[in-house]
Amino acid sequence: MAVVPAGLVAELQIPSGKFTTAAEVKPILNATKGNWVAVREFDGQDLLYVTHLWSWRCGLKAMAISVNGETMQNWPLPPCHDQFATPNAVLPEDGAPYLTLRLGSVQNITLQIVYDDLSLDVASFARGDVLIP
Repeated sequence: MAVVPAGLVAELQIPSGKFTTAAEVKPILNATKGNWVAVREFDGQDLLYVTHLWSWRCGLKAMAISVNGETMQNWPLPPCHDQFATPNAVLPEDGAPYLTLRLGSVQNITLQIVYDDLSLDVASFARGDVLIP
């Protein structure tokens, strides 16, 4: 069940042209929902990527993930880099946009995002639909 995390406050939706508000990123994320997550088998492990969501994170307040029906876990988003022309850029200091899990263990993924207007979206994916060959 989707729930807005406590303490979040909606932001004004004044488009900046830099894709930093829900008003700007929601249409993109709705149209590209199939790209929210990817699984890759690499070096004897499953890598579960959320690079696409991190690339549009400036219009988000929170993200949570569930793997194989486990309890939804918050996955902190890196900060927006408003000081740059591309505030959504993923910089080395932001960390890695993936989880490392046991090879073959990821069978299904559910993601919840909370936009900065506090609206929610949830999507579920089967391994075969998001597996990178």
